[in-house]
Amino acid sequence: MTDRYATVPEATRFHLDCRWQPADADPAGRLLFELWNLGAAPVESFRLAFTTLRFAGHDPAADNARLLDRRGYFHEVAPPEGLRLAPGDVWRFSLGDIAGAPQHRGEGIVSAYMTLADGARWPVTVGDLRREASGQGVAAGPAVYALMPWPAEAELTPSDRLPGYLVPADGATADELSAVSTMTALFRRLFPLEPVPFSLMALPGDRLLRFASDAALGREAYRLDFRDDDILLTAADPAGRQYGLTALGQLLRGARAGCRFPARGHIADAPRFAWRGCHLDTARRFFPVADVARFLDILAYLRLNVFHWHLSDDEAWRLEIRAFPELTAIGSQRGPEAALPPQLGDGHHSSGGFYSHADVRALVAHAARLNIGIVPEIDIPGHSTAALAALPALADPDEPAGAYASVQGFANNALNPAVGLTWRVLEAVFDDLAELFPSPYLHVGGDEVAEGAWLSSPLARRLMADLGLDGAEALQSHFMRKVQAMLGQRGRKLAGWNEVGNGDGVETEGTLLTVWQKAAIGAGLARRGYDIVMAPAEAYYLDMAHSPDWDETGMSWTGATSLEAAYAYEVGDDIPADLLPKLKGIQACIWAELIASRAHFNHLVFPRLAAVAEAGWTPTAEKDWSRFQGLARFCPTL
Repeated sequence: MTDRYATVPEATRFHLDCRWQPADADPAGRLLFELWNLGAAPVESFRLAFTTLRFAGHDPAADNARLLDRRGYFHEVAPPEGLRLAPGDVWRFSLGDIAGAPQHRGEGIVSAYMTLADGARWPVTVGDLRREASGQGVAAGPAVYALMPWPAEAELTPSDRLPGYLVPADGATADELSAVSTMTALFRRLFPLEPVPFSLMALPGDRLLRFASDAALGREAYRLDFRDDDILLTAADPAGRQYGLTALGQLLRGARAGCRFPARGHIADAPRFAWRGCHLDTARRFFPVADVARFLDILAYLRLNVFHWHLSDDEAWRLEIRAFPELTAIGSQRGPEAALPPQLGDGHHSSGGFYSHADVRALVAHAARLNIGIVPEIDIPGHSTAALAALPALADPDEPAGAYASVQGFANNALNPAVGLTWRVLEAVFDDLAELFPSPYLHVGGDEVAEGAWLSSPLARRLMADLGLDGAEALQSHFMRKVQAMLGQRGRKLAGWNEVGNGDGVETEGTLLTVWQKAAIGAGLARRGYDIVMAPAEAYYLDMAHSPDWDETGMSWTGATSLEAAYAYEVGDDIPADLLPKLKGIQACIWAELIASRAHFNHLVFPRLAAVAEAGWTPTAEKDWSRFQGLARFCPTL
């Protein structure tokens, strides 16, 4: 069965809401529609197609619309001649003679699209089927608000009633309406069985939402003022507005499940760190494009803003490179008859998959709409077995087989800087990365190069002699400095794992290193002038087992990391105060060796990812383990 949300979501340009209106003369009543233009340009001479279980009859008594087609559940309607829908405008119409009175909110609009005058088709986001309501009572209980991560400041008085939906007040701009529609679609994708928190169609019992802008709040910050008649959301930028809407959606979602919704008070919120990331290994385990898109949705819900996308490793190469199609034709496939053998989780059937340029562009655009930056990683010079299998000419033919091995047991797995093809391949790889990803950083790995790498390669030894280099570490530093220059030629900065700083390292200016080993390494790198992101394996590697129990799943090389331990880790304890300006943020890492299924992924990653998100957003003084533990049930899963 195909999940209708299993695609990369497209940009929000139109939004359709619908409510049911009972009628004395007809027990089935009528469906009242509101179509909003959330784009930047006016439209006219368009057609709207939608599907609904409560289909209209052959004489629907259409009001302010023309029914052009109705076959089964499919409908196509057009506005009156001459109607022009400007940005932010709404077209209201209704249909009668429907197939019975709706009994559930899911019996409204199921899907919709627009056909414009030039024949172009655009998706339309849809809201829940509405009905007249006056809000719901809330049982007396503790004033718990379902916010994840917890805000920097919250002073709230709970209401004894919760709103039906949160609705933009009259006067909202097209951008503001589009932001609400984007969040509506996000909540619908993440929680398809639950009512969405927002609507563009106002009914009695709803809570009105107003918007304001204040540059003084700072990047990604927002403020929510809960007033008697409405809620005011103030932000300095689209990211802050999105996070404010996310918080509102979380509040109402939680209130519908037994938590509280504010009657009055305020939330003043801003992130603790600018870099709040999560790494995903799609090399060892291929994640379909739709799964990556949903994972981006989850990051947005948790107010994480960086997706570190691990695209190559010993086990596979996952990114299309136009100049070297062998990298994916061969390097993305594993199996008994393939160049790459089966690895953890593989059997006698071949496995594979890669991301085309079209896939990447769609995911980058989706991430940008959610205020997430994607940092791609091609892991070099080590962890390159897949690339070497795809392009055997990358190897020094005179280097003995099995001359060295990585900690994971892969022999001769490092790209050789003395082989000319290495640099032609990397030129092509960096060209494609720079074209596809707008991120200022391109991550080039640099981790776990074996101590004996290149020392048995005659070509590499000759290069070391010519350059006066002594040992693999010195040659790796030379390699990385050359890579850094190549990235600079493309207007990009180098990001890498902490080993990039080993030995002479690279130029510190503009370099960002992800610290996964001991925290003291991070402090040392910061003192040398590197910007750092902390991702300590013992706390933030989410593929680690939750406990040492024999029956627990997950990796064990750092020990076990419980949810409480992940939540309790405090990066500020490991970085001296004078070095904090070099600490750009934190991130979780998900490695996929033992993630054999969606069930394994969800068990290992959630809600520990929410714990890392709260560490990246919430001031230390505002964290509370008991509160987080109680709210963890609201964390979405893949």
